[in-house]
Amino acid sequence: MIAAPELQAEFHYPQDTDTRFSSDTDFDDPDGRNIFSGKGKAKKCKKGPGEKGKGFGKGAGCMNGHHQENGMENIMLFEVVRLGKSAMQSVVDDWIESYKHDRDVALLDLINFFIQCSGCKGVVTGEMFRNMQNSEIIRKMTEEFDEDSGDYPLTMAGPQWKKFKSSFCEFIGVLVRQCQYSIIYDEYMMDTVISLLTGLSDSQVRAFRHTSTLAAMKLMTALVNVALNLSINMDNTQRQYEAERNKMLGKRANDRLELLLQKRKELQENQDEIENMMNAIFKGVFVHRYRDAIAEIRAICIEEIGVWMKMYSDAFLNDSYLKYVGWTMHDKQGEVRLKCLTALQGLYYNRELNAKLELFTSRFKDRIVSMTLDKEYDVAVQAIKLLTLVLHSSDEVLTAEDCESVYHLVYSAHRPVAVAAGEFLFKKLFSHRDPEDDSMPKRRGRQSVNANLIKTTVFFFLESELHEHAAYLVDSMWDCAAEILKDWECMISLLLDEPLPGEEALTDRQETALIEIMLCTIRQAAECHPPVGRGTGKRVLTAKEKKTQLDDRTRMTELFAIALPPLLAKYSVDADKVTNLLQLPQFFDLEIYTTGRLEKHLDSLLRQIRDIVEKLTDTDVLEACSKTYHSLCNEEFTIFNRVDIARSQLLDELVDKFNKLLEDFLQEGEDPDEDDAYQVLSTLKRITAFHNAHDLSRWDLFTSNYKLLNTGIENGNMPEQIVIHALQCTHYVILWHLAKVSEGMFKKEDMVTLRKQMRAFCLMCQRYLTSVNTAVKEQAFTILCDLLLIFSHQIIAGGREALEPLVYNSEESLQSDLLNFILDHVFIDQDEDSNSTDGQQDDEAGKIEALHKRRNLLAAYCKLIIYNVVEMNTGADIFKQYMRYYNDYGDIIKETMSKTRQIDKIQCAKTLILSLQQLFNEMLSDLGPSFDRSSSSFCGIKELARRFSLTFGLDQLKTRDAIAMLHKDGIEFSFKEPNPQGEGHPPLNLAFLDILSEFSSKLMRQDKRTVHMYLERFMTFQMALQREDCWLPLISYRNSLQAGGDDDTMSVVSGISSRGSSVRSKKAKPATGKRKLPEEESSSSSEVWMSREQSMQTPVMMPSPHLTSTIMREPKRLRPEDSYMGVYTMTPEQQQHHTHPQTPQPQHHHHTPMDYNTQVTWMLAQRQQQEEVARQQQERAMNYAKLRSNLQHAIRQGTGLMEDDEEPIVEDVMMSSEGRIEDLNEGMDFDTMDIDLPPSKNRRERSELKPDFFDPSSIMDESVRSTHFLGYDAFQR
Repeated sequence: MIAAPELQAEFHYPQDTDTRFSSDTDFDDPDGRNIFSGKGKAKKCKKGPGEKGKGFGKGAGCMNGHHQENGMENIMLFEVVRLGKSAMQSVVDDWIESYKHDRDVALLDLINFFIQCSGCKGVVTGEMFRNMQNSEIIRKMTEEFDEDSGDYPLTMAGPQWKKFKSSFCEFIGVLVRQCQYSIIYDEYMMDTVISLLTGLSDSQVRAFRHTSTLAAMKLMTALVNVALNLSINMDNTQRQYEAERNKMLGKRANDRLELLLQKRKELQENQDEIENMMNAIFKGVFVHRYRDAIAEIRAICIEEIGVWMKMYSDAFLNDSYLKYVGWTMHDKQGEVRLKCLTALQGLYYNRELNAKLELFTSRFKDRIVSMTLDKEYDVAVQAIKLLTLVLHSSDEVLTAEDCESVYHLVYSAHRPVAVAAGEFLFKKLFSHRDPEDDSMPKRRGRQSVNANLIKTTVFFFLESELHEHAAYLVDSMWDCAAEILKDWECMISLLLDEPLPGEEALTDRQETALIEIMLCTIRQAAECHPPVGRGTGKRVLTAKEKKTQLDDRTRMTELFAIALPPLLAKYSVDADKVTNLLQLPQFFDLEIYTTGRLEKHLDSLLRQIRDIVEKLTDTDVLEACSKTYHSLCNEEFTIFNRVDIARSQLLDELVDKFNKLLEDFLQEGEDPDEDDAYQVLSTLKRITAFHNAHDLSRWDLFTSNYKLLNTGIENGNMPEQIVIHALQCTHYVILWHLAKVSEGMFKKEDMVTLRKQMRAFCLMCQRYLTSVNTAVKEQAFTILCDLLLIFSHQIIAGGREALEPLVYNSEESLQSDLLNFILDHVFIDQDEDSNSTDGQQDDEAGKIEALHKRRNLLAAYCKLIIYNVVEMNTGADIFKQYMRYYNDYGDIIKETMSKTRQIDKIQCAKTLILSLQQLFNEMLSDLGPSFDRSSSSFCGIKELARRFSLTFGLDQLKTRDAIAMLHKDGIEFSFKEPNPQGEGHPPLNLAFLDILSEFSSKLMRQDKRTVHMYLERFMTFQMALQREDCWLPLISYRNSLQAGGDDDTMSVVSGISSRGSSVRSKKAKPATGKRKLPEEESSSSSEVWMSREQSMQTPVMMPSPHLTSTIMREPKRLRPEDSYMGVYTMTPEQQQHHTHPQTPQPQHHHHTPMDYNTQVTWMLAQRQQQEEVARQQQERAMNYAKLRSNLQHAIRQGTGLMEDDEEPIVEDVMMSSEGRIEDLNEGMDFDTMDIDLPPSKNRRERSELKPDFFDPSSIMDESVRSTHFLGYDAFQR
């Protein structure tokens, strides 16, 4: 391509107009520093004689600077595109006719169309075009934007704007297509449009930049299409010319050669024109906007360059353009990275373009591979799909390491990523078939084509070493390799048939993996939904999917009803294989056994299951047999009687055998034989596994199991596994009995029997909680938690009041035993519970499994707290472990706190403070009363209190009562233990106030005052005078209650004002108004500062006096009874004293005598009043002398009275001159910069512009107070 021609930025019109256009906005860029003028030069075309006088003119034909016809045309263009209802070609044809009639007016309509599509309210007039440059016009249009909204048509929501973008793009494409033969070559229309769009794309305004970039990119796409057509026409013309010239002289037509030469020349000129236009757009718009600050604009550029390279690969598919896509793959926005990948997919899909992509692939392959792990799942999916196309184009591009990085993604929890990785895996491993396989007739079984592919799947599954995730592998490949995965006949043949000569047989490990994969494929086909962890739930199947599901179930039942018995017979001694095989009948269509006359195969299956039960004792195998019987024993099918008889026979034999063995076993006494113990254990295992899924109530298993458990308690030498399974079996007996009673058809004797059995079994489990064996204790604890929850008061909910006699309330001893078990077996270190020594990997796996078990135990106990089965305060021992075991149990403890707070906020708060008190007592017992508050133990408790405080949230009104109760309990605990050394020493628990201060921020303002008064009830006069370090917790806690207690109140006791008050008071200027007399002013200020100084020296135990006028407090004064929490009881004297703190209370003889604190308070108040009177007199004299000297000095100097106190002049950023803003902007070297509304004054500037009237130090005289009152009244209005 050649360089772009320079497009002129000015446009001159022969018409004249005197339209004025005004702006009512304050957007302005005086010098156009950030507005680029149009690129290139537009050639002006002369008008024909017939066109003279047309266009803009003065007179009745004008409307808003336009012809009325022109105005209607402009509105119609934008409205048609916005609504998108009319045929775009007819609209464009109308505009072309208008352009042929008067191209200046039509072109102005098109320009205004782009302006309106940007959301601008302005209209470009003829006068503006004639007298202004492009940058000036764009700046003028910038002023017409709506300041209140940042939306514009491309970003607006709603049905009317839904299709705007597509209609807008379609309009540009149709416009170029309809003008491609003549108008775009007139060197006027395209130059004007390109110059305008280039200028708009450099605007600071996002709407201009976004809209013009989209228009320019779509215009470029349309021009690329025109250039492609021209290239094709040139090639055809060249071939015609060569063919004609190669003819013999007698048959050669010279006139045709000349015509072809002339046509080729015209096409070449047009091609050059189009290339110049494309160069202008690419260099003027794309090169700047592909790295725009807005991700949407960058995505538009990358999307369109992908279209150009795919559409016109000869011109654009080279490294000069591919580099932009490669660079942008590192974009920080996923939307842009996604466009890069989709653009490349269109290129790699065409194998003919692979040669031109070799250098790009070698340069950016690593980046594409890394994007398969992108944090945006959509980007990762498209990256995998792109690598699949790369793999499809060439096998040598991706290395083994590149492929392995994609292979493991088949186990991803995000299904689209896993499916894309499964397709990649299928292309890599399964798409290479021998040509002979397709030509040979289809074979079945292990001789089929899929046999090797199934083996490959097994090998891959084993090499990935994720043996528990076969279901995820099958789901990942289900969409692309369902034909292979559902070839169950081949799988059965591989398992049962002997290998062919020369064929290598499957190993035991490979057979296990194949059976697991086969089970997963059957489950996927029968259930038609992804495994757990993939997908949000079961979706509604389409009619086609339902038909496929029914067909697959029928086919799998017909195959495995025959093949399953021999498979079980072959692998009857392999627990892993049998466990998976026994799950297959759960997905059968059991009606097939009857309709297909397969009863003999059913009998064979039942015999095999019976044999497996008798041979194996593995728990998983026995539970699989139990579930298989449960699946087959379905009363809806005719096979029920056949299966039920076989099940009953098996259970009769098992129970009879167990009773006989148990009787002999118990008679042996304290030294049972190991063989007899093994027989009892194996039989008990089988019965327990079957009792899980089948009701064995007709066999009295409770009596025998209870006798076994009781003997174990008495002798103490019962084998561990026998006790565990006996507990579990008895638990099932209780549950099946409860299920029968809950159905409503029961006798009174059944209810009494169940109640006795349940209570006796709970006592037995409680006795086993003190067992020596940990596994037995864990089993007893788990069963106890389940039974306590099942038989709690919630058993009668839902209209089951008849079950009320079964409600079991746990005793304190049982609750204590459960809590001690949690503390001893859950809150332990990993090293204490690590029993595995078989290597580091096994050790880690053992630790994870042990942690999972402990988490289940803790969750079981926390459920008892949540459902109010045990007292909530027992949760204190759980909550206090929150910080120490945060990584292991933090989520469980936090959820428990949240649930308990929903049940009872106050009780939850009391439990939290109790947990902190327990930790504090433990610290005292370890470190002693004279501990260091900077120690790690104390800091840890303080940090735990901070975490507890955060759990209360931001809504103080909801947690008001709870927080108040928390402070009440904390204060009582802090003063509970007096110091044995005397009253001069702090109480032993006083440091707890430092911990309690973490909750002060959660108190409401009025509650802080109440809590402060409650605190002072525990203090003595000597405590208030103390300032030693040991009393700092009390001082800091009082300060936390007084800070921010009221908007217009200062804590006189603490003597500490808000931050920055002294600085602001110096800068503050009193409000203008009538000045007070010196005596009044000095009195007012002296009262304040005297109170502050006095309070700093002698703290007292009375509420802080308010320093605001009663007038100012009147609008929001609370009633006395409303300003105190109901948690604290106050005497009428205290309430009255709190309501009128500065009013002396008359003494009544019939009142009770004042206590010590009240006497001290009254004496201090009297002494304070006397000192205030004396201080006021001194201050008046001093201020009067100062005032006279200041007046004399002012008269001599000729300056104002309050020159030193004037408010400093703060230069407002918003009032800066335009020149200063321009000076600031000169240093900015950004491609784009959005225009934002000026920010409001920040808090610091506002504080400097006026005094802080909430700061006590600024309340110095009555003029300030009156100003404060006026401001408050205005705020209320």
